[in-house]
Amino acid sequence: MKKIDCFIPYAGKEQAEKTVQGLQATGLVGNIRLVTTDSTLEPLPGCELLSVDMPYCSTTMRAIAQKADAEYTLLYTKETTLELGMFALERMMHIAEDSDAGMVYADHYQIADGKQTNAPVIDYQFGSLRDDFNFGSVLLFNTSKLKEAAGRLISDYDFAGLYDLRLKLSQKADLVHINEYLYSEVENDTRKSGEKIFDYVDPKNRDRQIEMEKACTEHLKEIGGYLKPEFKQIEFSAGNFEYEASVIIPVRNRIRTIRDAIQSVLSQKTDFKFNLIIIDNHSTDGTTEAIDEFKNDERLIHIIPERNDLGIGGCWNMGVHHPKCGKFAVQLDSDDVYANENTLTTMVRAFYEQNCAMVVGTYMMTDFNMNMIAPGIIDHKEWTPENGRNNALRINGLGAPRAFYTPVLREVKVPNTSYGEDYALGLNFSRQYQIGRVYDVVYNCRRWDDNSDASLDIVKMNGHNLYKDRIRTWELQARVAMNKKNKK
Repeated sequence: MKKIDCFIPYAGKEQAEKTVQGLQATGLVGNIRLVTTDSTLEPLPGCELLSVDMPYCSTTMRAIAQKADAEYTLLYTKETTLELGMFALERMMHIAEDSDAGMVYADHYQIADGKQTNAPVIDYQFGSLRDDFNFGSVLLFNTSKLKEAAGRLISDYDFAGLYDLRLKLSQKADLVHINEYLYSEVENDTRKSGEKIFDYVDPKNRDRQIEMEKACTEHLKEIGGYLKPEFKQIEFSAGNFEYEASVIIPVRNRIRTIRDAIQSVLSQKTDFKFNLIIIDNHSTDGTTEAIDEFKNDERLIHIIPERNDLGIGGCWNMGVHHPKCGKFAVQLDSDDVYANENTLTTMVRAFYEQNCAMVVGTYMMTDFNMNMIAPGIIDHKEWTPENGRNNALRINGLGAPRAFYTPVLREVKVPNTSYGEDYALGLNFSRQYQIGRVYDVVYNCRRWDDNSDASLDIVKMNGHNLYKDRIRTWELQARVAMNKKNKK
């Protein structure tokens, strides 16, 4: 008995032939349907054409669910060649059965420029709401669970059909990661990690992003995690602050950039009192001495922690809890600069105008010499006051620079990590308070080889994504619990 029906993308015989032959050779595959937007193509032997308007639209997902009649359904999502490992499909079915999963996915190998590399993926969590979550290219569904989830698709999406389907599936079944290397895929996107991370804010992807937001919001409503646009009001009268604002710069070994960062702060024009708190986390490359060049300016507070266990978040905590910290704590990374002399005024004004506990600005991507580079201006205009805090659970960041109302930040505190700490704060703040936005460019984000995310290997990238998904999970659990409590 053939246990698996397969659906693979089809752009022509040469592209799909080896993949189809590999699937047929397993002896487990029943129907193979070639998913194509070109109905004039000739199907391969033993295969049928499934002609669609768009490969991952809602209509296509419903058609796949309807046509699948084997026990399992395999969806392959790449147009490049798939090579299955020995007994790979047996193993995937075995785990799917043992775990009663709605879908299983696996670690694999990638072949780029003729070289094979490991491509491990990560576990799916309650908070894994990113639409770009990497499952790899081979998705094996329990067909009955697939059909049930497809039957609950409400909307008609052009781009978010598969995303919507997977969210629906996750509501009633587990999506199970098999920590074994079960297949090889050819990979054509060989960009560095730092070049991929801004894809979701690229203006050309705007239509796609609007659909993904709608699908995610629908999911949040169905699982009880959606938050209505109702926010706590702030009086801005807590505490007795000598300074209206403090710029916080955590730094370690940034001799090439720290002077530029400091000068961009000290040149700010304001009608209020501000200072600059630098937490110098035991630099060894001359950064400490460079900071000391500015010691005659009484606005600069140079802290060298006694502790040796601080990440960026821990350094932030030291700065924010310093007695000289101002009413608003404003971020500047040690290798970036403010875009002009009005940045601080613009950010502080936004707190009062929008009654928010956190403000996020707009930045421009530049090279080391401050020339604009692609994708240019990152404004996160997908944020809306009504739905921003729900959509924040889907996207991978909120933007920069970030500024916080210090009394709330002192209460929440910053996670002592060096990645994702700002995102964790954004989610936490947005649970109760409105997050304000500034859509003028107020910040230049310099991309260079020493950036922390310029070129990460896959293990580090997975670690970062796993942590951010964990942050989302905790936040989503808290929101579901809060909604339940408020219903009583």
